[in-house]
Amino acid sequence: MSDSNRSLARGGKSIYGAPLGILMLEARFPRIPGDMGNGETWPFPVLFRVVRGATPEKVVLKGAQGLLPDFIAAARELVDLGAEGITTNCGFLSLFQAELAAAVGVPVATSSLMQVAMVQATLPPGKRVGVVTVSGGSLTPAHLSAAGVPLDVPMAGTEGGREFFRVLIQAAKTDLDVALARQDILDAGADLMRRHPEVGAIVLECTNMPPYAADLAAATGVPVFDIYALISWFHAGLRPRRWAAI
Repeated sequence: MSDSNRSLARGGKSIYGAPLGILMLEARFPRIPGDMGNGETWPFPVLFRVVRGATPEKVVLKGAQGLLPDFIAAARELVDLGAEGITTNCGFLSLFQAELAAAVGVPVATSSLMQVAMVQATLPPGKRVGVVTVSGGSLTPAHLSAAGVPLDVPMAGTEGGREFFRVLIQAAKTDLDVALARQDILDAGADLMRRHPEVGAIVLECTNMPPYAADLAAATGVPVFDIYALISWFHAGLRPRRWAAI
């Protein structure tokens, strides 16, 4: 066989066929289908790495103080394994977008909030993107600026609900009433639309919210974008579809 007909396989990684690496918070609540931390959510293989000590309480309520070195180290481990792009399972980690992108040498998409500018560009005049977040009181101008989100973005949180915020942020629980959690998301969306009728699309900050996105879209009558939408787009760039030759 001539050299021109020989196929050369190239190495350099530990794991192949899983170009997306996901940095996970350390938590034990259920990750139901659609949740970013459920491997069956994704139609493509992914690599997970739990950042020890990065609890939802520390990241959401305390601004992830002191955790940047741990996230950089975990991201570098994922890249060493074979990840060609990095994301995280908390929208509040937009705070680390610039630092992670500078540190790991591959594309990084830390937060679902990064979609806001793109979605806004699709809307007609007079309509705005609104955000539903797990904790409206904790989502600061620094989080928004790091993701390129206008500081006056219409927003609603789930802090006043009965289940979603309590289980994910406040309590170290290992069970979740899915129906109550869904209602918390729907209530937050209804509150957002009531206070801001100009909202023409919603971006879900929280990576645990995709299981409820379809119900929210049906209830509000506007498009809903979540981390699944962002990462599906992100992955499409890491692995463009190969079309049959014409």
